[in-house]
Amino acid sequence: MIAPERHSGEGNHVCWTYDDPESLADQAERHLAASLAAGERFWYITPRPGDAVAERLRALPGFAAATRRGAATVVPLVSTYSSDHVIDPAAQVAAYASATAEALADGHTGLRVVAEATELVSTPAKLDVFTRYEHLIDRYMRTSPFSAVCAYHRPTLGERAVAELACMHPSTNVEDLLFRVHAVPPQDGHAAIAGELDMSNHEQFRTALDRADLRPTDDELVLSASDLRFLDHRALTLLADYAHRRGATAVLRTPRSAPARLVDLLSLPGIRVEVVP
Repeated sequence: MIAPERHSGEGNHVCWTYDDPESLADQAERHLAASLAAGERFWYITPRPGDAVAERLRALPGFAAATRRGAATVVPLVSTYSSDHVIDPAAQVAAYASATAEALADGHTGLRVVAEATELVSTPAKLDVFTRYEHLIDRYMRTSPFSAVCAYHRPTLGERAVAELACMHPSTNVEDLLFRVHAVPPQDGHAAIAGELDMSNHEQFRTALDRADLRPTDDELVLSASDLRFLDHRALTLLADYAHRRGATAVLRTPRSAPARLVDLLSLPGIRVEVVP
């Protein structure tokens, strides 16, 4: 088997899972420094008034001055998300778009957020809604100066929920994640599929596609697959069925010729493979 997909480090939209709060503190501190160096506004969003990460940020040299000039803020979770912690995905994206516009109007270069969001996905219903939101906000980030680190406590959520969240992000520190479905700039299509799709993750892949809720353009769903290492015939069938339900043809753009040969061999309708450099 090919090694699992792992992406960590830089990126507009990062899923950061942690066991030890100290590792979250390190991430928050790193992103605070990068945000201030880039001239952005920085928010650390926490559900806990006495959050040790927030206290560590407040103790950093320069944080108080950044706070006074509106460049850094510790934000209570309930002031950013709905009080019952069940969000409206479109409304939440609109709220961050408004906050980003306000940051730009105040002379910042954009808005960067580190959000401890474990409480927002604490039930299956909340998880389903929030993963849909994760894809919507990912789309917004492709065209706007907004970036986010979505932090989740792994022991609280469990491996399955963590995988469902991580696979909706372009970057993550989850080591055993096999695939991702994430947004791309509009000129590159409707979404990207990366990693490896096989019999071990067909159901999760189907769920991720449903949550992404891709909308065709001119009866096509264009999927960038430049980082897709492997997919089997069942994954291709799932893609074709998904597009068919939306009255579209799935167009898979990949530098590999194997998917095109497989589509021809299976005579799969509803899917076209474009081999690109």
